[in-house]
Amino acid sequence: MKHVILSLALATAASPALADSYVPVKDQATFMSLIQGKELRNFFYGVRLNVFENGQIVGGALGWDIVGNWSWQDGYFCREMSWGGDPIPYNCQLVEARGDDQVRFTVDRGAGDSASFRLQ
Repeated sequence: MKHVILSLALATAASPALADSYVPVKDQATFMSLIQGKELRNFFYGVRLNVFENGQIVGGALGWDIVGNWSWQDGYFCREMSWGGDPIPYNCQLVEARGDDQVRFTVDRGAGDSASFRLQ
């Protein structure tokens, strides 16, 4: 049940990314300038994440810790994580930004489900 809830939390839009005011983030430097020192939050599911320049991901959702690692590869944010000890498989994701306070991740290099976060 926990894994199903996190899958929903990490794919809140549950549809492929659509053309709107989000702009693709094409390089790691731009990505870091957006998220550095900020927490990624999805209020609906209570997800809070910090993505650090050293490749670590730390946060939580619904009372369970989220930990993981990430790297930037070929224009995509690639990560693997665990939530409360349950693995979340490796996946490379398209990153898009809307202004300086919203970011959207779309799994499978932009071909899958999306999750949007506020940057705070």
